[in-house]
Amino acid sequence: MPPEMSLLWEVSLPKFFFVTFILGGGGAWMIGRSTALNWSGWGLMAFYLLLLTVAVRFIHFSLFGGSFFLPFATFGTAIYYAIIDYIVLFGFAAAGRVLMRNRQMARQYGFVHRAASGSNPQKG
Repeated sequence: MPPEMSLLWEVSLPKFFFVTFILGGGGAWMIGRSTALNWSGWGLMAFYLLLLTVAVRFIHFSLFGGSFFLPFATFGTAIYYAIIDYIVLFGFAAAGRVLMRNRQMARQYGFVHRAASGSNPQKG
């Protein structure tokens, strides 16, 4: 069965949604959370997402007949859809990272929020 090849997905939309959003997005969310919990930088998260993107491309290739980086005849197509996958995964990872970092900051520096919100009992 030949792939459908759209602007954003190479295989059908349900397959793209399942692999990239559900499987890859869940992994990316966990990558974002773990880099926030370890106080790692955005660069390490981007590297981990690169590895996850290769895994997502391999799942598209092995299960649904999408393109992969080898053979070189499909390299350009695979890079194009890998960039799309990377952008989607980066969005999930960034959301997980920001949410976890906000929780960390509220827990560790909660006094800053209380002082800024006007609930300071020492004022007037």
